[in-house]
Amino acid sequence: MLTLPPKVTPRAFERLSEIGAQAAGKALRIAVEGGGCSGFQYEIDLDDPKDDDLVLEGAGEKVVIDAVSLPFLADATIDFTEELIGARFVIENPNASSSCGCGVSFSM
Repeated sequence: MLTLPPKVTPRAFERLSEIGAQAAGKALRIAVEGGGCSGFQYEIDLDDPKDDDLVLEGAGEKVVIDAVSLPFLADATIDFTEELIGARFVIENPNASSSCGCGVSFSM
């Protein structure tokens, strides 16, 4: 079975540039951990890239994903959205069978 890596939208890379992530030596880390109301939850943070991370690059910025989280994020899309309720990085994950209303927690 062919597994596609996650994709990052230009809008997400643009937002990282606006907040100066690369200038501060940081990357956007996307991780999957157990917990949340649906079984798994996304952890999204600015962090230092590690040697074994998958690194996705665009617009001079980096998004990193650790090896344990990578299978959960296969073929997912990492985006940035601005809505009336606020602005945030979002993950559209085709592997999730359901997710909670806030979009941070999901099940497989």
